[in-house]
Amino acid sequence: MDPPAAKRSRGCPAGPEERDAGAGAVRGRGRPEALLDLSAKRVAESWAFEQVEERFSRVPEPVQKRIVFWSFPRSEREICMYSSLGYQPPEGEHDARVPFTRGLHLLQSGAVDRVLQVGFHLSGNIREPGGPGEPERLYHVSISFDRCKITSVSCGCDNRDLFYCAHVVALSLYRIRHAHQVELRLPISETLSQMNRDQLQKFVQYLISAHHTEVLPTAQRLADEILLLGSEINLVHGAPDPTAGAGIEDANCWHLDEEQIQEQVKQLLSNGGYYGASQQLRSMFCKVREMLRMRDSNGARMLILMTEQFLQDPRLALWRQQGAGMTDKCRQLWDELGALWVCVILSPHCKPEERTSWLQLLSKWDKLDVCPLEEGNYSFDGPSLQPTAALIPGPEEEEEVMAAGSRHTVFGRALQAGSLHWSDDHLQRILASDSYSPNLTGNGGSDKPTFDPQGRPLWLGEPFPTTCARVDTLRAHGYPRQALRLASAIVNTLRLQQRHQLQIYKQQKKELLQKGSTCITNTEGWVGHPLDPIGCLCRALLEACRLEEETLAIYPDLGLEKRKVAYQHVPVPGSPGESYLAMALEVALLGLGQQRALPEGLYAQDKVVRSEEQLLALLEEVELDERLVQVLRKQAGQLLEGGPFSGFGEVLFRESVPMHTCARYLFTALLPHDPDLAYRLALRAMRLPILETAFPAGEPPSNPLDSIMSNRFPRWFILGHLETRQCELASAMLTAAKGDPKWLHAVLGSIQQNIHSPALLFKLAQDACKTATPASAPPDTTLLGIALELGLQVMRMTLNTMTWRRREMVRWLVSCATEIGPQALMNIMQNWYSLFTPVEAATIVAVTGTTHATLLRLQLDAARREELWNCALPALTLCEKNQAAFEAAYQIVLDAAAGGLGHAHLFTVARYMEHRGLPLRAYKLATLALAQLSIAFNQDSHPAVNDVLWACSLSHSLGRHELSAIVPLIIRSIHCAPMLSDILRRWTLSAPGLGPLGARRAAKPLGADRAPLCQLLDAAVAAYITTSHSRLTHISPRHYSDFIEFLGKARETFLLAPDGHLQFAQFLENLKQTYKGKKKLMLLVRERFG
Repeated sequence: MDPPAAKRSRGCPAGPEERDAGAGAVRGRGRPEALLDLSAKRVAESWAFEQVEERFSRVPEPVQKRIVFWSFPRSEREICMYSSLGYQPPEGEHDARVPFTRGLHLLQSGAVDRVLQVGFHLSGNIREPGGPGEPERLYHVSISFDRCKITSVSCGCDNRDLFYCAHVVALSLYRIRHAHQVELRLPISETLSQMNRDQLQKFVQYLISAHHTEVLPTAQRLADEILLLGSEINLVHGAPDPTAGAGIEDANCWHLDEEQIQEQVKQLLSNGGYYGASQQLRSMFCKVREMLRMRDSNGARMLILMTEQFLQDPRLALWRQQGAGMTDKCRQLWDELGALWVCVILSPHCKPEERTSWLQLLSKWDKLDVCPLEEGNYSFDGPSLQPTAALIPGPEEEEEVMAAGSRHTVFGRALQAGSLHWSDDHLQRILASDSYSPNLTGNGGSDKPTFDPQGRPLWLGEPFPTTCARVDTLRAHGYPRQALRLASAIVNTLRLQQRHQLQIYKQQKKELLQKGSTCITNTEGWVGHPLDPIGCLCRALLEACRLEEETLAIYPDLGLEKRKVAYQHVPVPGSPGESYLAMALEVALLGLGQQRALPEGLYAQDKVVRSEEQLLALLEEVELDERLVQVLRKQAGQLLEGGPFSGFGEVLFRESVPMHTCARYLFTALLPHDPDLAYRLALRAMRLPILETAFPAGEPPSNPLDSIMSNRFPRWFILGHLETRQCELASAMLTAAKGDPKWLHAVLGSIQQNIHSPALLFKLAQDACKTATPASAPPDTTLLGIALELGLQVMRMTLNTMTWRRREMVRWLVSCATEIGPQALMNIMQNWYSLFTPVEAATIVAVTGTTHATLLRLQLDAARREELWNCALPALTLCEKNQAAFEAAYQIVLDAAAGGLGHAHLFTVARYMEHRGLPLRAYKLATLALAQLSIAFNQDSHPAVNDVLWACSLSHSLGRHELSAIVPLIIRSIHCAPMLSDILRRWTLSAPGLGPLGARRAAKPLGADRAPLCQLLDAAVAAYITTSHSRLTHISPRHYSDFIEFLGKARETFLLAPDGHLQFAQFLENLKQTYKGKKKLMLLVRERFG
């Protein structure tokens, strides 16, 4: 295959053609370029100077000078390639890290001087400014070159790096940009040939004198050998000349420090655990690709050196001995190495002997025990691209797939590529022209179609990954137009195959839907494949559409900041209405939406995920216009109708790769344009077949919060990651459906059916609640209800599985129910037994549900609050056997008392506490209840009378201290005189602390006239007086006898005081004077009390 003209990358320094063409154009306006220069250029590029001397017996000196002049490299691009890092250095370190940049600055600052070209040798001095307080440094640089390539370099800076130092760059750029200012001499041997004996002797003696300390021993040794007849030096015709250029047999290639490459790769591999080491190794791979694109033979040389060091990595043997897999970073580097070798072997312009030598090396490496194996069950002889495809593979095909499981190393695909060629006539025609059509040729008796019905070329008969490897190879070797032509033919073939697949599915749709399952139609996926076919195809198509600033950059991969990539529609020649950008989108969706089995092995599965993310990252860089949206809609529709060929089809293979990541991209992209299609596609993609078959309806997972992967699915190493992606898709749909009850309920149904991880369901519930309750807008009640429903499902799933997150889940559920309203909160409390354990119900639920903040948030009336607080005693009863929970429930009741818990509940809980043998806690609750109680003077039949008497009895049994503390509460809360006198008499019957629950702390009963009962006596007397006046204000004759009995009880209380009879007499006299109008009543008083 004849190599076409290389395309110059945007942003690179100009190549020789551009510089020479520009110079010629200038001269063309005055006089044309001399024929001598034109001829010398061609000779200088392709002939060694030795060949020129052998071909012509005498070459005139002017001709020799022009050949020597044009033999130096004319392009800055190669200088840049051999002096740039190939990866983005940290910001602010561009000058310090990139030799080309530093060299350019040295040139522009005038640091280059004393430049001399002697034949094919260039020398000069570079003066580099020193740092603060340091002197200027002088470096002597020497460069040898031949046939427009630098063949060796030497610099006084003793640079030990992969590529040229800044001083070599500065001298090289000076020679390219200021070639006519460089003093030019012929090779030194030509100058010596013009000297006579005296001149030669003087020349040698002056040379030795000038450098006697360095060259004197060598000069003496050479003189001795020349004077010795028969010595080896006298048997050789002529003498070496380092300035005369390379010989005919010498390899013509750019200088590459092989030893330094090996040393650096070895060092980087030893630091393989660090991110920077992996990045630098990748930059070296990029450098290999750059060399291949420049058709530089050093690309393969450098790759060989790197591969040898990779195979000598001591970790390989260690991993093999331990039976452990290599690290992901290392595995990715090996993958890239293998892919590069495929590009090298598939080279369309390499010589047969080169390919043979490479294959021999690969074969030798392939047999090494430490050579890494390719991970994943990908076949090496997979099915070819065909216009038709069977829906279900037959037994023979299955046997072939099984047979492909023999040992395959990372070099296996490169070895297989050795049997491929570029000589196929149809392939050559595809690559050669954009207008290749059936009008120009027939099928030629081929058994496979070569054009689709629209007359566009197809490329059939090879496995799809292999065909895409050809595209990658063409790009890698600098054939961008040919790569695009082949990529277009592959897309045409994929479209034709997709149409045939849909036809086959329609014929067998009814049978497959009845069956409900299918065998896998693609034994190996294209996304995550070792050759990355979809990625290669997409990048080739997108590269043709990329818009970049047409500014001249020092190095294309380096910029002060990363520019946003922009794309434009570029028409496909011969296909009206087509664009490479639309093709790239279509290909990516075909690959991402392909139904395929998950490969074997952790790394292979991880690579599937990583490849998906890389592809989607490429697509997200593309700004969607109406044209691309139409492609999206068409492909989305075909994916939904694709049956077993599509991961979005109605029938799925049990172990097929889920579509969650792809669906999320499609959902987001389609939502503004076609919401119905977006939701249908995303809801279809929510499936995770491996879990659907694992957990039949109604059967809960055994350990739902842990990853089920380790127990039941040892092959699905990335199951946890896939479930997370499923959750992200569901969350995106919930967020987008806010305000749309129809889609919200559809998404909820899909979540409940397909997501089996309680932790992820809980996350979805939290996300939905957060989305439903924005700070600056009213809540979405439908979405809030869905959040609560998901939370309830989590509670039921995890009821019997204790986990550190369970407490968080319970608290959140109560908070979510509070957001919805009191009815939701009451529902979860009434149904607590199906959602919470007794301990959770009594502690977390009760605490969260009855806090002051919750009550304020709910704005409950008294009846609703009472309903909430009815759970206090049941909570304590449930927690009797759990001390911690019991303590928590008790504390809840204490806190609730401050928040308004009624005295009736408090007295009930207090009696329960006494019953459990906790009198002090019962006393505490009784005092809280008394603090809330108020019994008026006429409420001697109040429902709390018995509770009050019980509380008084409890305090009396505990001792004088407790009794003293409760007296003020009794006085403040009870204004009923009979109750006060009853309490007083009860407390005077026995000494405090003598009850069954108390300890003896007093020897005799308390006196009513002494503290602490004296206060209560005064309160009782005052209550009788107040009540008497109150009753007399509106008393009727029929109540006179009751009042006389009331005064009799009052006298009993008055007499408890030392001067009680006097007080009572005074009280009666006061009544008689005040109410003397009530003659009959006063008569009865005199008759009874005198």
